[in-house]
Amino acid sequence: MIACGLDFGTSNSAIGVAHDRTAALAPLEAGSTLIPSAVFFDYETKGHVSFGNAAISAYVGQTEGRLMRALKSILGSPLIDEETSLGGRKVPLSDVVEIFVRHLKDKAEAFAGQEITTVVHGRPVRFVDGDDRADARAQQVLEDIARRVGFRDVAFVYEPIAAAHHYEQTVQSEELVLIADIGGGTSDFSIVRVGPQHRGRADRGGDVLANAGVRVGGTDFDTALNLAAVMPLLGLGTQLVEKNLPMPNALFHELAAWPTINFAYTYKNERQLAELVSLASEPEKVARLLKLVRQRLGHRLAFAVEEAKIALSAGERADVPLVFLEAGLAASATRVDFDRAIAAGMDRLHQTARDCIAAAGLGPAAIETIFFTGGSSRVPAVRAAVGRAAPSARVAGGSDLLSVALGLTGMAGAMR
Repeated sequence: MIACGLDFGTSNSAIGVAHDRTAALAPLEAGSTLIPSAVFFDYETKGHVSFGNAAISAYVGQTEGRLMRALKSILGSPLIDEETSLGGRKVPLSDVVEIFVRHLKDKAEAFAGQEITTVVHGRPVRFVDGDDRADARAQQVLEDIARRVGFRDVAFVYEPIAAAHHYEQTVQSEELVLIADIGGGTSDFSIVRVGPQHRGRADRGGDVLANAGVRVGGTDFDTALNLAAVMPLLGLGTQLVEKNLPMPNALFHELAAWPTINFAYTYKNERQLAELVSLASEPEKVARLLKLVRQRLGHRLAFAVEEAKIALSAGERADVPLVFLEAGLAASATRVDFDRAIAAGMDRLHQTARDCIAAAGLGPAAIETIFFTGGSSRVPAVRAAVGRAAPSARVAGGSDLLSVALGLTGMAGAMR
């Protein structure tokens, strides 16, 4: 029997195959086992679809079409019931998710050389904060998609539990560990007892002491940095001449958030912005925003902001080049600016980590190790916020972008 472990992520995805006591991640593009969670619908070739880096390259190369990214984020939001316009036809966003998941399954089956009908599917601890019904619906939508692409046996595992499974393969003695999986759309925490003597147990329920999650992740950090550092150059905060009112800010927020960028591209928005250019006290800024909407450059801006966010995780200053809007234009941001922009999110991460420890019936000093995983765990402010929840714990890390997929694939092999 063959099974797979599927990590469908907000920013990146991976899928692995478990067969004959072996487990390995499938190559998804150019030999890489990791693929950006992106789909591009090419209007020039009447329906050709590309995925991952190829999708991003088609968009950046200005091929006529539509880029969809951060698809997982829509599962726990009202957007799951929305449609998007693809070359003149309306397509449910859930169908776009299905197209991407089907692509991952096809790649896994090509790697395995046979059909795969069993999947261990990762999921965040919480798709939705404080709404159990909406959270359950999000998982059901994902399960329905999995079944539509051909999986008959579908099991869900919390992503931090999968990361704990992967981390456990490296430990030499028992540890009480706080798994901190900081992803693109959600942050998830688990308290788990790991160790060599635990690995062979069929039932690990007694080793998982608590789980907690919050809908805060790397795409939220992108949005916050975009609004703080870039959107003021496009008119956010500028005043209108009449009545000294500020520019309406809804469109700025829509363009700054990955899941809603495409919704900003309407003729109504273009008409309103054209009027606001003449009404603004700083018309040159609003003219940049109008160009962004007219030329469908929102994702290009989002990628530039994302690159700056990554740079600020390693350095103290980064520029966001905006030459695609105006020659020589760039926004500048510092680590201090970034930390200030995401401060509210850091408070929520810290509190959720504390809540997870408390739910396990433990105090902060009981946590021996914090294992960080997920691409957004590289942000220094994230590590500091989570670290304050268990200040005496040792900090560990591993395959930031692949530990969940590796854990899910290993668990798929053990559950067959």
